[in-house]
Amino acid sequence: MFPINIFRNIFIKFRTSVKLISLVLIASFVIVGTVSFAYKPIYSVTLKGEFIGYCEDKSKLQKKINEYMNSGGENNLAFIEIEDLPEYQLCLLKKGITTNDDEIFKKVTEHGIDYYRYYAIMENGEEKLYIRSTDEAEEIIRQLKEKCSDNQESLTYIEKYEDQLKDFASVDDAVATLYQEPKVKPNVEVAQKREIINEKVSTSREMSNSKANLGISLIKPINGKISSKFGARSSIRSGAHTGLDVAAPYGTPIKAISTGTVVFAGYKGSLGNLVVLSHGNGVQTYYGHCSTITVSVGDKVSQGAVIAKVGSTGNSTGNHLHIEIRVNGVARNPQNYLY
Repeated sequence: MFPINIFRNIFIKFRTSVKLISLVLIASFVIVGTVSFAYKPIYSVTLKGEFIGYCEDKSKLQKKINEYMNSGGENNLAFIEIEDLPEYQLCLLKKGITTNDDEIFKKVTEHGIDYYRYYAIMENGEEKLYIRSTDEAEEIIRQLKEKCSDNQESLTYIEKYEDQLKDFASVDDAVATLYQEPKVKPNVEVAQKREIINEKVSTSREMSNSKANLGISLIKPINGKISSKFGARSSIRSGAHTGLDVAAPYGTPIKAISTGTVVFAGYKGSLGNLVVLSHGNGVQTYYGHCSTITVSVGDKVSQGAVIAKVGSTGNSTGNHLHIEIRVNGVARNPQNYLY
């Protein structure tokens, strides 16, 4: 058995430790209470390493700055770019320090760069004039086609962002500037032929995942990464995806995947600038969202010929090619033949 004095020494040491811990806790509470009474947490704000003030709520201040950057406005203002954003450092300062959120906001935003959204009317890939909206761009192209302008098939438009505001043309002025007298006077036969060709462009959502025998050899229209597969559904589409999306840089040349005849070349709703080739035996290929179209209706193109360039026109969230293969109007899965 342990002697009694050993238990006594252990008890004395334990009691001393409890007293010491109690003193430390009391001292901590006193220090925290004193600091809380005299100091408060606050954010020191710097811009490019220079102190510009204090703010109490950095989330609220940064949200205000972000909303300012993303806010559009009149005259086609799309957003405001701010290269240098503030940095925040949490610190404890004596109560009574004045915050200056408004001054900080003013200093951060005073050197912002305004970027404007506008639309350029293109003729054979060259910017001709500028307008404010897609509605105006489509109306200009529609009127020029109605007038049978000689350059109607080479006209497209693209969305652009720049830090300089362009001089915008009205619809009437744009039509008058771009109109070219047709080299061959239109007649009823030509108009009827154009109608027949346009009718061949199917908008049916009938689809099949089975592989049909096309009777032609195919090559890839572009090299790129598949961004949306056949049959996919998303919030930006009214139904299942009738083609294959292949992402690629803006302006990438698009090649005809097989020899064929151009039966449509122009703007087509959600597909934007669209080229449709007929390869015979009911086989057609669709090339959508193009930035520029380089062929016209009636042209005969060889396999590998450049027919358009990659863009993001129509219902699109980025530069890519929408490729469809249709057999008698039924959309087939392009991955059964390509990629």
